Amino acid sequence: MDANLHLDAPGRNGTAHVRHLTRRFGPADARPVLDALDLDIQPGEFVALLGASGSGKTTLLRTLAGLDPVPEDAVVALPRPVAVAFQQPLLLPWKSVWRNVALGLPEDARGDARARAEAALAEVGLSHRLDAWPATLSGGEAQRVALARALVREPGLLLLDEPFAALDALTRLRMHALVLDLWARHRPATLLVTHDVDEAVALADRVLVLAGGRIVLDLPNDAARPRRRDTASFAAMRDRLLDRLGVREHAA
Repeated sequence: MDANLHLDAPGRNGTAHVRHLTRRFGPADARPVLDALDLDIQPGEFVALLGASGSGKTTLLRTLAGLDPVPEDAVVALPRPVAVAFQQPLLLPWKSVWRNVALGLPEDARGDARARAEAALAEVGLSHRLDAWPATLSGGEAQRVALARALVREPGLLLLDEPFAALDALTRLRMHALVLDLWARHRPATLLVTHDVDEAVALADRVLVLAGGRIVLDLPNDAARPRRRDTASFAAMRDRLLDRLGVREHAA
């Protein structure tokens, strides 16, 4: 494990805690992708992260997931365990659905792997697909399996890397409802990386904008769920985020 990635020492009260995180690629004088970035995610908080392509969203997520190293002068302290669901489900085609879910379990919890996988799949509405092969699943079903694999760990921190981007519009809305339901039941601290401003406003307690390697906007969202997209408050928040992202919407 990276010496500066602390899974046993989260911030105060179990907060996911990041301080002075700088990542650059190439020579030492290259422009940083992340520039002394600070971030806290409270226990049970749902945070969405927006930013232009190349702004460092995935670099941040990979660092939190332990896939990229933490620089020596940074502190990353996270509640354990950490689980990730990516844009692609990344299911192993030679393992049945329940065995793919069981891959999310730590070694010491695999004695009752099938029972725990069955419970996780029931939560995402796939009890009838336990023994199916990944190749037979629809896109939405495969993404639900990936969510079950992440949640079977009972994560303290759930990282979602554009998990709905490849889905059609109707399936995406259904997945939004499912994710909110699962989050309400399990209450992990959650970080959703997305390009979809409406998705961020619909789902998150707090929406962040990443630009220039830093968080340049931190916008709380205390509207009651489910959130209607045709309300003035939803539109106002969307417009503020689009403006900070450098996107202008013009009335027809």
